[in-house]
Amino acid sequence: MTPPLVAVAHGSRDPRSAATVRALVDVVRAQAPGLDVHESFLDLSEPRVTDVLRGLYAQGRRSAVVVPLLLGSAFHARIDLPALVDEVTAECPGFRIQVSDVLGADPALQAVALDRLAGARRRSGTGVLLSAVGSSNPEANAVVAGLAARWEKQLGLPVSEAFASAAQPDIPAAAERLRARGVRHLIVASWFLAPGLLPDRIALLARDADPGAFIAEPLADDPRVADVVIGRYAAAVAGLLRTPQAA
Repeated sequence: MTPPLVAVAHGSRDPRSAATVRALVDVVRAQAPGLDVHESFLDLSEPRVTDVLRGLYAQGRRSAVVVPLLLGSAFHARIDLPALVDEVTAECPGFRIQVSDVLGADPALQAVALDRLAGARRRSGTGVLLSAVGSSNPEANAVVAGLAARWEKQLGLPVSEAFASAAQPDIPAAAERLRARGVRHLIVASWFLAPGLLPDRIALLARDADPGAFIAEPLADDPRVADVVIGRYAAAVAGLLRTPQAA
């Protein structure tokens, strides 16, 4: 039997975030008809990923693929989610759970983020803040910084990474960095899947630096995001099939 796809997002106290995740999962269902697809969350929103997995086991399912709806491989992907999966497998004998790679900096997601800038006015003195959540893991932050460097060449505009938390440069520091390069008008690109408290904070800080700043929408439920989710699932299913059944 084809393993169900359990998409897991971080979760948020902001209801817009969970609604956007559910909309994305609906697009995944539409693009993969016949596949059993479930949304879930690590925290703050319902249903929790552990509850979804336990529910599948109770229904008689003995394998599942978890796809983290995360744009970086940091604490939630490396520590939090594996611990929750281990918790479920310890309680559910014979349940094989394969966790896929995170969505990460997939070229399709970069294309979506850049398309969100289409409505921005590009005047002389315009620069781009590539806004992301930020992490205590330097490697995750370096991925965003690498994106900013590539986008600068691609767009022909000054670009700086800017983090909402846990890392530097934060929004004011990144805006000042661009200002030192002659930037007077800000475009804020969104390296977020969904709206929420952190993107709102980014918008406020960016408009403190430039009241006319263009604030891009998050990646949301774009069909290209759903394609990446399905691709991560397919790769993980292949790994699951290569793994011998536990005794």
